[in-house]
Amino acid sequence: MKKETLEDLSRITGYSKTTISRVLNGKGKEFRINDETCQQIIQAAKELNYRPYLVAQFLRKSEGRTLGIAVPFLSNLFFAQLVSTITIEAKKNNYSVMLFDTQEDANIEKKCISAMVEYEVNGIIIAPCSETPDLLEIISKNIPVILIDRYFRDSFLPYVSTNNYKGAYDAMMTLLNAGHRDILCIRGPETAVTTQERVKGCRKAVIDFGQPVRLQMLGNEFSIQNGYTETKVALIGPRVPTAIFAMSTNILLGTIKALREQNMDIPNDISVISFDDSVFLDYMNPPITRVAQPTEHMALAAVKMMINCINEGKQLQSRIFMAPTVIAKESVKIINPLVVPTDNREK
Repeated sequence: MKKETLEDLSRITGYSKTTISRVLNGKGKEFRINDETCQQIIQAAKELNYRPYLVAQFLRKSEGRTLGIAVPFLSNLFFAQLVSTITIEAKKNNYSVMLFDTQEDANIEKKCISAMVEYEVNGIIIAPCSETPDLLEIISKNIPVILIDRYFRDSFLPYVSTNNYKGAYDAMMTLLNAGHRDILCIRGPETAVTTQERVKGCRKAVIDFGQPVRLQMLGNEFSIQNGYTETKVALIGPRVPTAIFAMSTNILLGTIKALREQNMDIPNDISVISFDDSVFLDYMNPPITRVAQPTEHMALAAVKMMINCINEGKQLQSRIFMAPTVIAKESVKIINPLVVPTDNREK
C-alpha cells in the first residue's frame, strides 16, 4: 500500500504543507487556523490513513520528553547492549525513547533522522553509518545530537566512543606475545571510523613488535556471514593462519561456525581473539579472549550529556574516549615463535 505524504494531503485539501503540519501536530489554535480548516485536514488525513502525526501527538502528550536513538543493526550484540542501557537510563530520567535500526545503510539512516525530526524528538543519540556529518550537523542546530561509538574526525559534533586504536593494539600484542606470526584480522565496514582505528592499532602493534609477521586484513562487515566467509576462505588457502582476530562479536560467531565445520579445535589448532564483550563468551568452549568495551559507561555518559543539554541548556562539545580492557581467557594458545620471510609480510 502506498504511504501517503504531506504532499498528497496538500494536493487533496488545497492547503499548504505547513498549514497541514501545524494542524496535525495540534498547533491549529496557536497559529490561528480556523476550526473548519482543521476539521477538513484531520478528516482528509483519516481517510488517507495518514498516521505519523498520531505518533507525534502521543510523544508530546506523554510524560517526560523523547530521545531518538539510531544504531546499525540491533542484531549486533554491542549495539543491543548500548540501546538497552540508554533506554533504561532514559526511563529513569522520565524520557521515552524512539528506536531506529539503520541497517548500516546511509539512505535508511537519512529516513530515520527525518522521522526523528518530524516527530520532534528532544535529542538524538546516534551511531552513524553515513560517511559525512553534513545532515547531522544541520540537524544539531535545532536538536541536540550526540554520536556514540562512531564519530566524525573533522566534525564539531560531540561523541562518546571507545579508544578502538588502543583496544586493537593490545589485542594484537596479546597474539604476538603468545608467539603468533601468521594472523588473520577480519574487520568491519571500512567506512566506519571504529574499523579504521582498529586496523591502525593492529598495524602499529606489528610495527612496534619489530619482528616479521604475516598480517592479513580481510572482510568488510560487522556480521556473522562476514566472519564465516573470510574464515572459510582462510582455511582452504595454502597457508592457514595460527590466529584469527575477529573485530566484533558477530564476526566471531561466524568464525567459530566455520572452524567447527572444519573440525578445528580452539586454541590447539588455531587461536581466536575478539573485539567486544558479552557474558556468553565465558560459557563457550573454550571461553574467548576479547577486548571489552565499556559499553555501559559509554551509554550512561551519552544519556547524561544529552539530558544536561536539554534540561539545563548546556552546549554539547565533549569528545570522550573510554579505555577498553583485554580479558584473557583460554582461546589464545602460546606457541613457539615462527620465523616468516620478510617478503611474505603484508605491504
